[in-house]
Amino acid sequence: MAVKINFRPSLRKLSDEELMGRVRRTGDEKAFDELYRRYARRLHGFFFRMLGREEQLAADFTQELFLRVWAARGRYECGRELCPWFFTMAYNLCRNEYRFRNIAVGFAEEVRGGPETYEEQPELRMDVRMFDRELSALLDKLPPEQRVLFALRYEEELTVPQLAEVMGIPEGTVKSRLHYLLQYLRKKLKVYETL
Repeated sequence: MAVKINFRPSLRKLSDEELMGRVRRTGDEKAFDELYRRYARRLHGFFFRMLGREEQLAADFTQELFLRVWAARGRYECGRELCPWFFTMAYNLCRNEYRFRNIAVGFAEEVRGGPETYEEQPELRMDVRMFDRELSALLDKLPPEQRVLFALRYEEELTVPQLAEVMGIPEGTVKSRLHYLLQYLRKKLKVYETL
């Protein structure tokens, strides 16, 4: 009886860039499925926050993004970091949506946990909820580009170089915009400094 040995490494062990290299070279659908598994939820959450918290719209845009990734697979530069490439496409899809539909964009920061005593302090729970509502309202009033910057940096945790690549601006400009954005938010949310 012959034993079949599989020399193909598990796709889960490959880096994003190695998977995309396979997709680019051979159209490997299993590698593409693995990338979808890794990124779909993050991208869906990004679209959900940036496109007015509409579930179906976020799902549609997530699908559209992956269709575009598949169509553009031949243009992927091997070795290029994949996460910023995906979020560049996501950012551009959002910009197009803002431009052509002029929709109201909403963003609400997820409720974060507090110290162990948080549950025992109803007034602190109320303050945190009020803070979250106020922050959400402030973010809703920001221009779309600033909302995207905030979401990519603090929700998706992209680095400054990744943000520069995604947004097509120099790193210094990213740092400056983040500085002024945080300064604005701190000033508006000063009453919550003790939280």
